[in-house]
Amino acid sequence: MPLYKYETHMHTSQGSACSSCSGAEMVERLYELGYTGCFITDHFFGGNTAVDRSLPWDVKIHLFCQGYEDAKRRGDELGIQVFFGLEFGWFGTEFLTYGVDKQFLLDHPEIEHMEIDRFAGLVHQNGGFVVHAHPFREAPYLRGIRLYPRCVDGVEAVNASHNGSEFNDRAAAYAKSYGLPITGGSDAHHIWNHPQGGILLEEKLSEPADYLEQMKSGGIVKILERDDSRSLPWPEDAWSHAVRPDIELLPEELKLKIHGN
Repeated sequence: MPLYKYETHMHTSQGSACSSCSGAEMVERLYELGYTGCFITDHFFGGNTAVDRSLPWDVKIHLFCQGYEDAKRRGDELGIQVFFGLEFGWFGTEFLTYGVDKQFLLDHPEIEHMEIDRFAGLVHQNGGFVVHAHPFREAPYLRGIRLYPRCVDGVEAVNASHNGSEFNDRAAAYAKSYGLPITGGSDAHHIWNHPQGGILLEEKLSEPADYLEQMKSGGIVKILERDDSRSLPWPEDAWSHAVRPDIELLPEELKLKIHGN
């Protein structure tokens, strides 16, 4: 029986300031690694976004979505499924958000300053779902660990990028204690050292809601751990070629809004 490999947590340089590779480059790397599909989950405005937060809301959203749109275009060419997502940050605590789209973001500028319980409620009202990303990560930029078991639909129990096994083990125990389904993702930011995490499924996804159903029903056959066996050499100029949000790619009416002409 064939298994389908999905990346559930991935960043692009157009949407995330901490990524060095474009959406197209990230998808090309997934193709080389044998993935069926992925979710682009760039850092939203409460996290390490690559978008200028001072811009008008609709301009920011169009810029934010460039990484996903670039990845989707290349995915369609290569035959890899690419779904939209985002990583919502609230004072360092982060939540992978699926099942919403660009129009949802355009329609709800209030989410930029929402607390997580209100944000999750709005996402649920609009047919989306939320997974707590790396809930027990410890890092200098984090001031504490916050858990919201009543707000989330699942827990990222295996983060293949930055977490040690002890942090993943704590996440799995937390999920079990609240009866929450578990999942995993690479949290990939670069093509050079893509950790090759994610999930294996028996059934191919047709839409984001299928991912939630697979989590709830136990359809995740395996959560993938980090695998460095196919890492690429890290080039000295890795950051210099990073593609950032491009105002010139905006619709003309949004360019005029920025330039005031």
